[in-house]
Parts: sequence; C-alpha cells; structure tokens
Amino acid sequence: MIHRGFSSYGNTEYRNAPMWHLAIELKRRHPELPMICDPSHISGRRDILQAVSQEAIDLDYDGLMVETHCDPDAAWSDAKQQITPEKFAELLDGIVWRREHTDRNEFNSALDKLRAQINQIDDEIMLLLGNRMKIAEKIGAYKKENNITILQTNRWNEILERNIVKGDKLGLSKDFIQKYFDAVHLESINRQNKVMNEQ
Repeated sequence: MIHRGFSSYGNTEYRNAPMWHLAIELKRRHPELPMICDPSHISGRRDILQAVSQEAIDLDYDGLMVETHCDPDAAWSDAKQQITPEKFAELLDGIVWRREHTDRNEFNSALDKLRAQINQIDDEIMLLLGNRMKIAEKIGAYKKENNITILQTNRWNEILERNIVKGDKLGLSKDFIQKYFDAVHLESINRQNKVMNEQ
C-alpha cells in the first residue's frame, strides 16, 4: 500500500494531508500488508520532506518513495517537491531509523510497567464513561417527560469551552479535546434518542 496523502478542504500545510490515523487503522487491520509512504506527494514542497519522512518511519512504515531529480526546479512536473540525489542521500542519513521491538529486558520491563499504568487508567476512563452515559439516559428520560429537545446548544457550547480551557492547562490540544467530546456528545445523543423514542 502506498500512502500518498489525501486531498482535503482547507488544507494549507501539505499538498495532500497525511491523515495518519487512516494509515494506522489500515495497518492495524492488515499488519501483513507492506506500507510505503510517499512523503513527496504528501509534502508538496521540500522544506517539510524530512519531517514527513521521519514521521512515516516512526509509524513503522516499510519504506519511502521520494521523488528525486538532478535539477528539481527544471522538472516538468511536481518541481517544488523534488530533491537532488545528493539531498536525498542527506535525507536518508538524517532519518532516525527505529524498530518495533527490542530484546533488551530492562527496556521491556520498564515498558510493561508503564503500559500496566495506562491499562489501569483506561479501565477507570471506561468506568467513568459508562457512568456518564447512564446519567445521559436519565437526562433523556427527564427531557422526554417534559417535552424538551435532546440537543441543547448552549449547554453543549458550555461543555466544550470549559473543557478546552481545562485541557489546555493539562497540556491537551484543542483539536484532541474537540474530537473526544464530539464522540462523547454523539454517544450521549444516541442514548437520549433511544430513551426518547422507546415505546
């Protein structure tokens, strides 16, 4: 599979947005499938070629497909994203090549302990989300009794704004908070809709 990025509305940084999450999901579903990244097509320009290449390697891609040209500016197509063979050699030398596994017991032991902590936190998050959805269902029942709409825009904006501020203080990006609460809110709406429309 060759990952060349995706055309997207409002994209400014890349020629084709990498949308790494799609490639990660494909790799999860089909670990046997060799994956090659085309950082030239994703970048669309030379100055971010190194960073995109490194990210692909860090995500355990099997290889890179990079456009080279002896005189990039004179190339008939895609001139801005091409590099000379010399720059290509520099790009490869600049990449930190990583591997998925190691036999070092000290590293594996330390990693297992940290992963156990993450598992415990994930279990707590799942429990809290389950409790949150039970409350959402109670709210749905109360709204049904009083003929109130499921969507309460002002309340939704209040939740988002409050948690974006809190998230920022915790070092969490606005984009992450937005996506997380969008998913939580949609599940809450689905739960309330089910309660509302039960016969």
